[in-house]
Amino acid sequence: ILITLCTTNLKAEKLSIVYINMDKVINQTDVGKSIKGQLEKIHKANINEFSKIEESLKKEENSIKSQKNILSDDEYNKKVSLFKEKVENYKKERKEKIDYVSKKKIEATSKLLNQVNPILTNYSKKNGISIILKKKDIVLAKSELDITEEIISLVNSKIKNISLN
Repeated sequence: ILITLCTTNLKAEKLSIVYINMDKVINQTDVGKSIKGQLEKIHKANINEFSKIEESLKKEENSIKSQKNILSDDEYNKKVSLFKEKVENYKKERKEKIDYVSKKKIEATSKLLNQVNPILTNYSKKNGISIILKKKDIVLAKSELDITEEIISLVNSKIKNISLN
């Protein structure tokens, strides 16, 4: 029993645990900032396009409303139906573009994490680390155990770019 306790104590002393703020790694590395910039560029282009289409639809709606008393009921109802169809198509297209940006964000984050994992593995081997925990899962820990900044530096030096295409 004494031998087992001594062996257990030796194993426990060799256990090295650190933590990392993965959100910070994703958002503050150069590649993370690049991903965010690419996504914002797509999003802004979509917003501009949406604004133009919405403005065009509003003009068309006002035009149809102004013709209500001029057109026959059948003609007016046809125009209203066509307009409603255009609005539905716009809503569908808008949803698809928003979903596309969301999908690209998930894909890019996944690519980044897949490239960060080997860096973490190598870092833990070099520094004799047994366990790396996510900061968000920790209630209390010494700040000396935080390896976030070191990993950010390593990621900046090893991962140059992740393309969204």
